[in-house]
Amino acid sequence: MMQVEVVKSKIHRVTVTESNLNYVGSITIDEDLMDAANIIHGERVHVVNNNNGERFDTYVIPGERGSGTICLNGAAARKVLPGDVIIIIAYALMPFEEAKAFVPSVIFPDTATNRLP
Repeated sequence: MMQVEVVKSKIHRVTVTESNLNYVGSITIDEDLMDAANIIHGERVHVVNNNNGERFDTYVIPGERGSGTICLNGAAARKVLPGDVIIIIAYALMPFEEAKAFVPSVIFPDTATNRLP
């Protein structure tokens, strides 16, 4: 059976609140945003930086609920600056026929607060 990789979840345009080079690595995301976008702790995500064009993969760790935190940790901290606007995308592998009908979870937070309207 053929499998295809499709967008499962997307947090469209959030603002980086901090970067922490001296951390093991990952992206810290406010748990409210994780829940709304159907993203889980440890999940692999693709990060696209709208300010400088950087694109990279990392994994998610939960941040404080309601904080609006978006923090790039470890080596990824070199690819963003606080204030950069990024898009966070998670993918899923599924059977071709299922993928044709699949609807991803896409959220559009306020970029000034990183909170849902």
